[in-house]
Amino acid sequence: MKVFYASMSSPVGKLWIASTEKGVCHIALSGRKAFFSTLRRLFPEAEPEENSRANRGAIAQLQEYFAGTRREFDLPLDLRGTPFQLAVWRELQRIPYGTTVSYGELARRIGRPGAARAVGMANHYNPVPILIPCHRVIGSDGNLVGFGGGLDMKRLLLDLESNGRAAKS
Repeated sequence: MKVFYASMSSPVGKLWIASTEKGVCHIALSGRKAFFSTLRRLFPEAEPEENSRANRGAIAQLQEYFAGTRREFDLPLDLRGTPFQLAVWRELQRIPYGTTVSYGELARRIGRPGAARAVGMANHYNPVPILIPCHRVIGSDGNLVGFGGGLDMKRLLLDLESNGRAAKS
């Protein structure tokens, strides 16, 4: 299996993007080392190959998102996860741009009302943040909690969706 990767600058810092022939499989918000560590876990048989061309669509759509001109992504995804994680990630994609839901509400939406903490863990393992908008999930009290890129980045993404354009960092 081939895994192709590229990086791009964004208002939230450098993003690392990987894809297979099936679709985008990983986006890292936290740097090169974490990116490659996760790629090795997800695709132990693959030798990642740098290829911006293979990730051109993802880069273009992310740039449009940060410019405030894209509200939905229409990229093929190659997701690896448990059935529960996949259910959570599908439901995350149904959260409309510019809105938020609580972990408890997300758990109810997937038919597991007592699984708010498990939903939080599924969010933690979301391999393609931003494309699957786990930043739109907040605490039951309305506070920002839990995001792999940090709460400042989560706030910036939510502000982008409220205001229509990300500030340059």
